[in-house]
Amino acid sequence: MTRTGRKIFQSIIESIKDLLPIIIVVGFFQIFVIQKPLDDLLLILEGLLLIILGLTFFVFGLKIGFFPAGENLAYNFVERASLSWLLIFGFALGFGVTIAEPDLIVISGEVAKAIQESQIIESTDEARKSFQNMFRSIIAFCVGISVILGVLKILKNWSTHSIIIILYLLVILLTPLAPEYIIGIAYDSGGVTTSAITVPLIVAIGVGLASSIRGRNPLVDGFGLIAIASVVPIIGVLIFGMFL
Repeated sequence: MTRTGRKIFQSIIESIKDLLPIIIVVGFFQIFVIQKPLDDLLLILEGLLLIILGLTFFVFGLKIGFFPAGENLAYNFVERASLSWLLIFGFALGFGVTIAEPDLIVISGEVAKAIQESQIIESTDEARKSFQNMFRSIIAFCVGISVILGVLKILKNWSTHSIIIILYLLVILLTPLAPEYIIGIAYDSGGVTTSAITVPLIVAIGVGLASSIRGRNPLVDGFGLIAIASVVPIIGVLIFGMFL
């Protein structure tokens, strides 16, 4: 077996271990509580196999592709000593990976549907799609701003907890001013930005940037960007709701 083959096999074993608690919980309640045979057992097993393979190749791809690419990009920008291009790159990366985030696509569709049913926007497909695209763009824009803030945090050696405290104080101040219907949506928007595509690249950028700058500790300074990226979209959606 080749080296790549061994790594893929190890990733499959790790995926099975990761999914095993879910399988045990579902199996326990199905056998001892519900006590009914599963419908389409073969189809369920096929789906489980596809999940294991999908998770395996996804994580394997992150390890050999996304993480090294993100770290190398951050290192190369530091070598060029171009702050403006680094910030532009950080914003474009944050915006690009978020706008393509599957979780955001799903929740933006549900939000648009609920907003339309509440008669806040017109009851047309065009109005719903327009709102959905606007909602996605606002969150992606906020994540782009979050990455810029995270990059400046690393470069300027700003305190992570101070930034987080200030951002959450803004959330607290804006919450009473925002319409009631947008508050829950705004708070959920923060979690949407910390998902499968967004997290690996932002973490890689943070760690790569902190590793490339003398005097920065990747463990202390390289992390915290995800926390920032989960708060700024809340602020953006609250403000969006105030002007909707």
